[in-house]
Amino acid sequence: MEFYDEMEQSSVNEPTTDKFNEAFSKYNMKVDAEWVKSVVEKARKETVTGHDKETLKRIFSCIDLTTLKPTDNEDTVLAFVEKVNQFEDKYPDLPSVASICTWPLYAATVSRSLEVESVRTCCVSGGFPSSQTFFEVKVAETSLALHDGADEIDIVQNAGKIENGDYESLADETDELKALCADKTLKVILETGALKSLDNVKKAALIAMYSGADFIKTSTGKEVPGADPESFCVMCKTIREYADETGRKVGIKAAGGISTPQEALLYWTIAKIVLGKEWLDNKSFRIGASKLANNLLSEITGQETKFF
Repeated sequence: MEFYDEMEQSSVNEPTTDKFNEAFSKYNMKVDAEWVKSVVEKARKETVTGHDKETLKRIFSCIDLTTLKPTDNEDTVLAFVEKVNQFEDKYPDLPSVASICTWPLYAATVSRSLEVESVRTCCVSGGFPSSQTFFEVKVAETSLALHDGADEIDIVQNAGKIENGDYESLADETDELKALCADKTLKVILETGALKSLDNVKKAALIAMYSGADFIKTSTGKEVPGADPESFCVMCKTIREYADETGRKVGIKAAGGISTPQEALLYWTIAKIVLGKEWLDNKSFRIGASKLANNLLSEITGQETKFF
């Protein structure tokens, strides 16, 4: 990976943090909080002035439809997949969601029963939701999910390693898990609610991208506060700067507590402002959601809908 190619040029006796700081030196690592605030305010104003149904449909097509409940089982996951299978017949004028996201245990259940070609099988992995487990366990869990048919893997960056400056092992883990995924999509969850500052959000985003992440994602929505517009804005800005520096396009995913069309539109609009329209499709933009799908459907169809 390019991160490590750059590091090899440094002295072997140089402290690890210095090697990473050399890479960080290509970027302004101090986040302009006032700029972030202005972008979020601009996006809020745009979403208040109205939206069209075509935009809501596009957002719907970017949903990673998620079931990550402790009560999930083979039957409930099969029923969940069947809803997605039935969706095209029920709503022929609407796009399908981007993926079904569930536990690694159900990768085979989803991949074998899913009939909609455009919908991917996505699994959380790597000690989700805290990342606090042995790396060997993360490798095994990810390998098994991929073997059972996962097209996309969502892992969690260990926020504690950002806290204590252990960037190298953090990057090593992501790099190795991306190598396992090969041409499959790897999304890296920064768990922004645990990072304590916007500067740390930028740092975590850069480490993830230089280590091979295909997407960076805000949150698990489990143990700490979920997505917030300010952190999401910083992530978008960092993606834009990284793309300009490296030529590589990385996707963005908002997740954790996003349930209303208005909230989804806010994140969509921030991405539009900061990244541009070329990021506004499900190859580069995702929203992780369990409740959002029905709420978007209700808004699009004009009647209360509880399809999923």
